[in-house]
Amino acid sequence: MEPLNALVSLANFMLIPAFAYGSQLALGALGITLIYSILRFAHFAHGDTMALGTAAVIGGTFFLQARGISIDPLPTAILALPFGIVVMAGYLLAADRLVYRYYRKVKAKPMIFVMASLGVMFVTNGITRLFMGVGETRFEDGQRFIFTVRDFREATGLAEGLALRNAQALTIVTALIVMVVLFWFLNRTRSGKSMRAYSDNEDLALLSGINPERVVMITWVITAILLVLAGTLYGLDKGFRPFNYFQLLLPMFAAAILGGLGSPIGAIVGAYVVAFAEMGITYAWRRVFTYLMPEGLEPESMMQLLPVDYKFAVTFAILVIVLLFRPTGIFKGKVL
Repeated sequence: MEPLNALVSLANFMLIPAFAYGSQLALGALGITLIYSILRFAHFAHGDTMALGTAAVIGGTFFLQARGISIDPLPTAILALPFGIVVMAGYLLAADRLVYRYYRKVKAKPMIFVMASLGVMFVTNGITRLFMGVGETRFEDGQRFIFTVRDFREATGLAEGLALRNAQALTIVTALIVMVVLFWFLNRTRSGKSMRAYSDNEDLALLSGINPERVVMITWVITAILLVLAGTLYGLDKGFRPFNYFQLLLPMFAAAILGGLGSPIGAIVGAYVVAFAEMGITYAWRRVFTYLMPEGLEPESMMQLLPVDYKFAVTFAILVIVLLFRPTGIFKGKVL
């Protein structure tokens, strides 16, 4: 029974949280990859636009809750997602029209786009803090757990318990569905094929009659959907604080670069690698090895390589190593 207890402990404190966190990063990294593939620049406003979209969902959630509207046991935020997506899509399209479109017309260098996105980032951050403040906001309601530690122990008789929170399960299932739908859209629909053609060869796509502004619009709308879903799921799982979404920019970019900028499948794989690396290196392995080691040889230390506060240092190290030894990423930066 001891190996089972070790596995349950590992799953409860590391595997399930890492899989949920990786799913949230994957949705965000997919947005970064789409923008890089279609618009050909690194969108540094990604984290703060995610925060603004989540703030819109929170506003919609509070509005529905005030009127007694809910879908218990699921969180009310699900009902507010369409409102958040509409707000986010409108905001991104407005930013494109007011900022990015001009630089596309003059064929500005990618670095100019990056600097412009930094300006959008600061503006977006200010708007979010104006409406939401800088403190933490909890908006999760409905049933919190699918099953609790006590339920698991009573059902299995194991000493260790396993709990699965509603937000974690919702994150994993939603991410998998969105990934499947996105790949179907890119490979099976006319609009998706137009995006892939534009990403592969812009001049040839224009000669084929593809409308570039329509491709750009679709890209921003899809990005808005991914941002709002990722931000809302992250907020349900860990709470909403604007600065936390700015911090997510590094792991999302690390995931996209690790997988290969321009490769959707690479963004997904990179996201899970980053998430499991962060969680694994900052996880205290003592409890697991206590079950696995013979009696009398149990570890005395926490067996934690780095404190949790240093998890972003892990991401930064991954990013530096990839840029030094394999800058094209795992999938060599394939196009859509």
